[in-house]
Amino acid sequence: MALIAFTANHQDLSTDKGYQFKFYCDKCGNGHMTRFQPSLTGMAGGFLRAAGDLFGGVFSNAGNSAYEIQRAVGGKAHDDAFNTAVQEAKDFFKQCTRCGKWVCPEVCWNSKAGLCEECAPDFEEQFTASKAQAMSDAARNQLYEKAQQTDYTANVDMRAGSSAPQSAISCPTCGAKTTGSKFCPECGGALQVKLTCTGCGFQPEGAPKFCPECGVKMPLR
Repeated sequence: MALIAFTANHQDLSTDKGYQFKFYCDKCGNGHMTRFQPSLTGMAGGFLRAAGDLFGGVFSNAGNSAYEIQRAVGGKAHDDAFNTAVQEAKDFFKQCTRCGKWVCPEVCWNSKAGLCEECAPDFEEQFTASKAQAMSDAARNQLYEKAQQTDYTANVDMRAGSSAPQSAISCPTCGAKTTGSKFCPECGGALQVKLTCTGCGFQPEGAPKFCPECGVKMPLR
């Protein structure tokens, strides 16, 4: 018997009832299951075994014998069924003349080049994939650079004994940043006392010279 092509990547699902095979793409694993081909000897054995369940004895033994006969002569029948399945599967795959692999035309075949995409990658697909990857890498690098320019530790007190960052408070006198102490470490001004307007009683933030609510001159500290 002549060699049957397309034998490397398949699965045999045959039973005593008949023959069926799965063939797979050598590149991505997509598959095709061929149609079921019933076995005449297997069907005969099944009928006899069924009769044996009803009537017992001789029919059951005859059914088992039919199955054994099918197994004994099933070599050629199996090869013929496999050859038929191969011819059916070839309609769903293409063989690359460069590497010899059988691949699915939907995903792994470059129809323009007449080769599989492993031997002749699709330029448009490669370009699109590379462009998307480059955009992703650029966005990641830009985020990294932007993060590098942001100070995330300006309010962290690194002095001994400090266990947590404190909220920064601007000195109302000189505007220096402080960490919640009672007096400003830059000018010595009090940080806890707010000025009160003598005209309307409003307590503004900072140390304005005039009340932002009524315009009355604010008292000195």
